[in-house]
Amino acid sequence: MRSFFIPRRRVSVVIPPIANNFVAAESPEGALEHAADLNKRGVSAILNLLGEHYHERTPAYGDAEEYRYLVEEIADRDLDAAVSVKPSQIGLDVGADVFAENLALVVECAVDRGVFVWVDMEDHTTTDATLDAVVENAERDGAAVGVAIQANLKRTGDDLERLADTDVRVRLVKGAYDEPSAVAHQDKARVNEAYESHLEYLFREFEAVSVGSHDPRMVSLARRLHDEYGTPYEIQMLMGVRDDAQFDLAADGVQVTQYAPYGSKWMQYFYRRVMERKENLLFAARAVLT
Repeated sequence: MRSFFIPRRRVSVVIPPIANNFVAAESPEGALEHAADLNKRGVSAILNLLGEHYHERTPAYGDAEEYRYLVEEIADRDLDAAVSVKPSQIGLDVGADVFAENLALVVECAVDRGVFVWVDMEDHTTTDATLDAVVENAERDGAAVGVAIQANLKRTGDDLERLADTDVRVRLVKGAYDEPSAVAHQDKARVNEAYESHLEYLFREFEAVSVGSHDPRMVSLARRLHDEYGTPYEIQMLMGVRDDAQFDLAADGVQVTQYAPYGSKWMQYFYRRVMERKENLLFAARAVLT
């Protein structure tokens, strides 16, 4: 009986064609169909329900329930897909205990159905609580859990050493939050240096590596490190960013996973994607003018 795995009724919102390049769908059904389409082209999917910074238990629990529904559907449809949750989306702003409880509910369901659970990383003030909950859940028998780690944070080397002794998988990203200089590298070149150093450590010390980067330099480095250490790896990219490269890499035999968000709260996410890269802004402008 799965009566509690029912997505909440949402106000129907038609996602404009421009935003459709970055957001998979408004509904979970549409997101699951997107994952199936990716699988046909040799690309895995990570599904993320858009939403964050809930300050009450009810919406946080509601999103955790929708992730459990996704897990059930991914398993039933035999999709090559995972889910990825944000700590503040499932309760961290309410309390670390609420976040831990809701994450445990999602992971418990995922263990039963053999589905991987990723946990996104938010700003530096959430790192300790996020890692504590992820490590605790990774200790469950049969759990497959991963976490995003940000190369721009000065603490990342220590965090990777801690995670190397666990079963947690790491998705290494450069970091998208505007962090203070006291805790994060500010210079782009220094962030790149840190990313390269941490990536080499992952290939050397971990059993598998997830490379969260659209940077061709880092993608090429991952291939070289794989050749050197033999460590299995995947390239993770966002939906709508270098899509052609994603499919080209997959056709070349590289394991590629697309992070595909969905949901009615697409506007803020779409705005961030458009503004963070000049290429995305030009793409959106062309779409409006043609």
